[in-house]
Amino acid sequence: GASAGFGAAGGRKLSLATATAEELDELPGVGPVTAQKILDYRSEHGPFRSVEDLDAVPGIGAARIEQLRDLVTP
Repeated sequence: GASAGFGAAGGRKLSLATATAEELDELPGVGPVTAQKILDYRSEHGPFRSVEDLDAVPGIGAARIEQLRDLVTP
């Protein structure tokens, strides 16, 4: 699919609170499986309070969070 233009180029950040699986899938290092895990975490635990909360999602570690930090907002 076409890039949604998140991050430096687009100047806007993807909200973890409202992102769809398709939007999450477009983030670097996040595929459909991880995107679904993010949605599952959100439905079980409520909204992300910080980008660091992604560390609790299976398959996302500190290195991935560093990649995503400038692209997403809680």
